[in-house]
Amino acid sequence: MRDFVAIDFETANSNRSSICSIGMVVVRGGKVVHSIHRLVRPVPNFYSSVCTSVHGMTRRDTDFATGFPLVWRELQPLIAGLPFVAHNAAFDQSCLRAVHEAYGMPYPNYTFYCTYRTARKVFGCDLPNHKLPTVSAACGYNLSAHHHALADAEACAAIALKIL
Repeated sequence: MRDFVAIDFETANSNRSSICSIGMVVVRGGKVVHSIHRLVRPVPNFYSSVCTSVHGMTRRDTDFATGFPLVWRELQPLIAGLPFVAHNAAFDQSCLRAVHEAYGMPYPNYTFYCTYRTARKVFGCDLPNHKLPTVSAACGYNLSAHHHALADAEACAAIALKIL
């Protein structure tokens, strides 16, 4: 796979629609052509302590951020026609579907590929687990800021370029 968008979402709370941060890496011809990070005002707009403990963001970080529909409108021209790649794609796909639903936006049937599932097939028992930092290290990528949406998308792109 040489053309895709590696994507990662962070959420503010247990609602999948509560995207508060988007990281995207656009790959064309096997090369990174865009790296994008956007903060998003989540819906619903509250942060759970569990989510904050994972990514470190609070409502203060996103109270004045743009809502998802405007952010997505800005990003769409860069990603049009490309499949998505995510580590644990089921989570990211469910977030994207939920936020589209929360805003009454039509949900195109985006194509998703999962580096987590692929890593399980490729590496099997050779790795202690198939978490993003472990798999990215096995692919020669140093993920230094895990749970920052752009850092995670960059790691996912590196994995995808190696094993997909």
